[in-house]
Amino acid sequence: MTSTTTGRLAVLGGGVIGLSSAWRAASAGWQVTLLDPAPGSGASWVAGGMLAPVTEAWPGEEDLLALGVDSVGRWPGFAAELDAAAGRPAGLRTEGTVVAATGSGDRAELDALAAHLERLGRPTERLSGRELRRLEPAIGPDVRGGLSVPGDLAVDNRMLLAALRAAGEKAGVTFEARSARRVREDGGRVAGVCCAEGPDVDADVVLVCAGAYSSALHPTLEGLIRPVKGEILRLARRTGAFPPPRRTVRALVDGRPVYAVPRDGDGLVVGATQAETGFDTEVTVAGVRDLLRDIERVLPGVAEYALLEAAAGLRPGSPDNLPLIGAPGPDGLLVATGHHRNGMLLAPVTADAVLALLRGEPVPESVRAADAARFVAARSGTGR
Repeated sequence: MTSTTTGRLAVLGGGVIGLSSAWRAASAGWQVTLLDPAPGSGASWVAGGMLAPVTEAWPGEEDLLALGVDSVGRWPGFAAELDAAAGRPAGLRTEGTVVAATGSGDRAELDALAAHLERLGRPTERLSGRELRRLEPAIGPDVRGGLSVPGDLAVDNRMLLAALRAAGEKAGVTFEARSARRVREDGGRVAGVCCAEGPDVDADVVLVCAGAYSSALHPTLEGLIRPVKGEILRLARRTGAFPPPRRTVRALVDGRPVYAVPRDGDGLVVGATQAETGFDTEVTVAGVRDLLRDIERVLPGVAEYALLEAAAGLRPGSPDNLPLIGAPGPDGLLVATGHHRNGMLLAPVTADAVLALLRGEPVPESVRAADAARFVAARSGTGR
């Protein structure tokens, strides 16, 4: 993309990626308009808020692990800067994460994950069930062992979204509660955005970060981003119930993943199911049943908690589980989408990459594998 010192930037999408990028760009002098009918809603509103690159690692996804580790390392500085800019807390939690296994098969899978991480030079601490309960007394007797990963953090997603909105407004971001229909081009370069309601928006650069809805906004993204449904529950401790854990608790229960992320005021977010059912955001009875059944195996005290909310969101999946961050063409088009389960985690490094692209500078090293142009090159047969 041609370097532009500053200018008019249209950001399409007001989730965590769009809000973070808009705030950073406006702080750097860009005239930013963010288009979203309901900023801070969608998958970002529903998210659990885990910042967990290590405990979500998977063999074969080493580029994603490196990207996540880079971003979680940026989180303390990102949160401190956001706290100051917004005048309110960003919601970062630094207590760490434990991973629990309930049976021999689950324990073997965790041992395989630990061995994989050790081969990559990212060792974890293996713990017995008794040692886990010393760290987190809320963990029940069905848990046979697990891992401690103090570097995997968490964030209160709704506190974060409120802080990003406040920081963006203070930096001069214009929020328009309208839907983008497509990126508009003129003479082979981006000229702005055609909107579903009201007049078009003129822009020198357009950033597409509309999550699961990104594919419809420009032909280069067609077929690359798909919706992946996830259901979550929000619980609150009632008087007399066992206290919740201080750390994030991830678990395998008969091979099924489940997690509980603490919130201020003795709250817990429990998630998350995963299903590819198009743009369906209805909460299912089966999803609620499975989440409650599995988390009660790990944290039996939650049976006495209040069920405050059940919600579903649409994660933006990509063909290789890496996000698409970069300038795939035409000139003036940037994309930052396809973050799947990792939007909260990858917000700092993504915003830094977007700012680098706007300035015509190299993106962080870890972001290069996520270059959005990799799919454009594959379609044309030229390779990455």
